[in-house]
Formats: sequence, structure tokens, C-alpha cells
Amino acid sequence: MAVGRIPDTILDDILNRVDIVELISGYIPLKRSGRNFKAPCPFHHEKTPSFMVSPERQIYHCFGCGVGGNAISFLVKYERLEFLEAVGLLAKKAGIILPERQKEDPQVASFISQLYKLNEISALFYKDVLNSTNGLSAKLYLERRGINDETIKLFQLGAAADRWDMLMNHLRTKKINLSLIEKAGLILPKEGGGYYDRFRNRIIFPICDIKSRVLGFGARVLDNTLPKYINSPETAVYVKGRHLYGLNFSKDSIRESDYVVIVEGYLDFIIPFQAGFKNIVASLGTALTVEQARLLKRYTNNVVMLYDADKAGEIATLRSLDIFIEEGMNVKVVSLPEGFDPDIFVRKNGLDSFKLKIQQAQGLFEYKLTVLKSRYSPEETEGKVKIASEMLSTINKFKNAVSKSEYIKRLAESLDVGEDALLQELKNTKEARPNSGGMPEIQAKALAINPTEKLLIKLMLEESGLIHRIKDDIEPADFQDSRTARIASILFDLVAQGKKIEPNLLASHIGEDDILRVICESTFMPDVSLEDKDRIVDDCIRRLKLKKVELQRQHLHEQIKSAQHLGDEEKLHSLLEEFHHLIKRGE
Repeated sequence: MAVGRIPDTILDDILNRVDIVELISGYIPLKRSGRNFKAPCPFHHEKTPSFMVSPERQIYHCFGCGVGGNAISFLVKYERLEFLEAVGLLAKKAGIILPERQKEDPQVASFISQLYKLNEISALFYKDVLNSTNGLSAKLYLERRGINDETIKLFQLGAAADRWDMLMNHLRTKKINLSLIEKAGLILPKEGGGYYDRFRNRIIFPICDIKSRVLGFGARVLDNTLPKYINSPETAVYVKGRHLYGLNFSKDSIRESDYVVIVEGYLDFIIPFQAGFKNIVASLGTALTVEQARLLKRYTNNVVMLYDADKAGEIATLRSLDIFIEEGMNVKVVSLPEGFDPDIFVRKNGLDSFKLKIQQAQGLFEYKLTVLKSRYSPEETEGKVKIASEMLSTINKFKNAVSKSEYIKRLAESLDVGEDALLQELKNTKEARPNSGGMPEIQAKALAINPTEKLLIKLMLEESGLIHRIKDDIEPADFQDSRTARIASILFDLVAQGKKIEPNLLASHIGEDDILRVICESTFMPDVSLEDKDRIVDDCIRRLKLKKVELQRQHLHEQIKSAQHLGDEEKLHSLLEEFHHLIKRGE
């Protein structure tokens, strides 16, 4: 069958040319674990890595949340792509030219693709407005802020005119549906009906993903009115906690310098970048998430967080940095003088002073302890308790026992309390780790499938030669679980057609998530030695047949009891004969 209008042969060719380990390691760091690779799952928050990737079978599976599949399904889930978009990306990577497809009508083109296209059109519109008479005030504002034309062009900066419907009218001339424009977050509904532009009389900052696709927009006023900034709402392509502003421009510099500086706002990123400080990103004021940490971890393990000195909620924000510690990354913190942010600091003091501040960054432990001591008195019992509680929350995130021990010692000395007391409190905090970044802590229930059936599926997936032998002895109906019966039926059909059996190729042709999960879990079962396979296959077949007979006996036994209760002698005689026949078969 052809999936998503792409022929099976081409899908199989793409999957055979793409290495899933190489693909996934471009998104998350993988560590070898025997014949497989392991990592913390990118799809849910977990403390113990349970995400496995098989280079041999070219599939992945998380034993925590249960997701699994091949290279295509990984891209679909991780990048939030549609199937055809994921196939297109992998085809390009594999050097395979996809067959020409008829040009799709804009009304039926994929929703995600439409949003990307709409955002791109809007970004170009805002850029044109900036360079027109409607954007004169915005252009003068950017000049006053020290942003040159080259930077404006690089970051696709634009302007929204002081009009209620300028963007909307422009998009309508391109026959773009109002519903789609609203779903992209570009317009808002009026109370009495109709729509108006979300962004008006503001500087426009396109927000892009790592591939420089426009996801949404940030918009700043030209004066000091509030709110100073408004951003696109979350959409099908824009999820705030998954992206960092400017990373598409800075990723190579981050990898080269092996550290990244995180600032808060658009201009905090743009001004240092324009001055020549390239290994920088902006969090756009959101609490840092696990996904953002893992995104940065592709390029470096070293993070420097740059704070405004008078930042509200500083301790709460410091807590969010514990995410980096949980991910095994090194975190340092810089606080600028009061009244300065990175934008102002670079413009007033120059790039060299900015770099010096970065070099003087403190470790997260030291910085957080200093902040806490300025908030709570370490001379008072209540102050010591608050400081210890906050610090132990951070210490608890370190995975290395030696690091924990050293930090406990330093905290005890700083607060003049006993190490034993801190160690006891540390034990009390271990069950209180907050979940980070909105990713749920999940432990999927194990599939309730007979291990014998699962093992047979594994063996058939590994050696198609065994399928012929198994097919001669049992039928799909001999599998008691509907999922394993379905897989057995698929495998029997494929081998009868002379087709190749490979888990990663099979995953592209199975739409049912629970069946795909059975295939993934079966693949990652412990290996069976070559010399034992024949014996194990025989044993599994025998067990399946015995189990089937046992279930039939139980069913007949219930029917016999019912016939006795009803006094149906004729039916009772027939059932007893069938029951005795089953007993002989099981002997």
C-alpha cells in the first residue's frame, strides 16, 4: 500500500538510506547502551532515561510513555510535521527525489504548511511596511536604538502600521481564509462581528525555528505605553517552550565557542549579536523548559544566564535554571548593574565590557546562595531555613553524588549548620521535585500481552525465514491478543508476497498506535541466541496451542454448567463429547 500518496518502494528506500541514530542524535544526545542507544525521552519529562534507539532495527521506543516508531514518525512527533513533510525532509537528506505531485489547492493543502506560508507572507508584509511611509516612525525608533540596516534585513524586522485592518486586507487580497488567519494568531474577532489586526503601531520581530521558518511574531510599542510587548499566541506551529529566539542564527557560534548566553528580550539578543557576540539566544520572558534545555544541549553543555539586576521574581527564575542541572549541563549566572539590560549595557559600555561580565559569571550554586542571603538573614533561624530549603532544591538536581556532598559541605559552612541536618532535609526534598516545562512525568502501563505471543512477534520480526515455519503451524487466530494477531496476519501476508520484513519499514504502514507499540516493545525484548531460536519457536507454538485449548476448555466448562442448570440433556451430551475430545488433544 502507498502511504500518504508516496509509493511503498520510495518510502522503504528513504528509510534504508537514513540512519535513525544519526537523525535522533541531531535532536537529543544519545548514549550507547549495549547494542542500542539510550536517552531521556524528548516527549515527556523523566529522571531515568527510558528512550531507546535501535541502530540494527532502525526504530525507537520509550518504555516510559510508550511512544515509538521509525525515523519518519520521530520527525512527525518531534517537529510537529505532517507525514508528507517529514518524508520530504528525509528524502532530501537521503538524496532521493520524490515523484512530482499535482499542485495542491490552497484550500486543501496541509494546515501546518498553510500556517508556515501565511507567517512568511505576513513577515514580508511587515518588512514592506517598515520600508514605506507607514513605517517611518518605526524606522526612526530602530535607528535611535542603534539597529542598523544590515541587522534589520538579517532578522527580517518589520512594522505594523497604526491601522486596524491593514494586514488583514492584504492577506484577503491573496485569497487567504479569515479562519486560517485567526488560527495563525494574526487577527482577533470583534465583539460585534468581524476581525481586526492583532499587531498595530509596533515594531515586528519574526520568531523563527531552528530551520528559519517563521512561527509567529513579537511586537514592541514605539513609546513607553503598556503592554510594551505582545506576542503571537501558541498555534499549531508555535509553542513558546520549544523555541529560543535567534538560535537559528547563533547555533554554529554556540557549537564553536562551546557555551551559550541566554538573555530575555529581542533587543537584548539583537544588540550584542550586531556588535559581534554571536553565541547568544533569548528566552522571550518565558520560564525555561526542559525542551529548551535539550535544544541547546545539541550545541553545548555550558550555559550562562544573563539577568537584569532588578528583575522581579529573581528566585523563582533561578529555580527554573535547575532544569539545566537535571540535564547534566553546567550553569553560570551574570547580573548586570541596576538599570542595565544587555541592550543598554552593550550600547553604553561596549562589547569588551560585556564579554568581561560574561567571563566573571558565577556558578549557579554561588550565585543563588548570594541572592538568597540578600533576601533572607542567615543569622536568623527562619532565614537559614528558607535559604537551606531553596539551596537543597538545587543540590537535589545534581546527579553526581560527589557534587552533592561537596555542595552540602559548602552550604553547611555558609549557614553554620550541621551537614547531617542538611542531609536529612535533602532526603525530604527528593519526593518534591517540581515538574519542569509542562512535560508530564509519565510511566506508561506495560502492555498486557502474553509474553509468549510477544516473543513470537520478536522472532518473526528478526528472521523472516521463521515466519514460513510459524505460519505452517499456527494461524493469526491462535494469538489470543487482537494486537499480536493483527501483526501476525500482516507478517504472514507480507512474507507470502515475498516482501522484506523490517520493523522500521513496517512502522510506516501501520496506523494503529497500539499495534506499533507492540512491534517496538517486541523489538527491544532481550536477544535470543541463534542456536536456541528453533527450540524457542517450537516451545512458543506449543504454549500457544495449549493456551488455546485451555481457553476452549474453560469456555466449554461454562457452557456445560449452563446446560446442566437449564436441564438441556441433548446439548449437555454434545458439549461433554466436545470437552472429552479437547482433553485428548491436550494430553
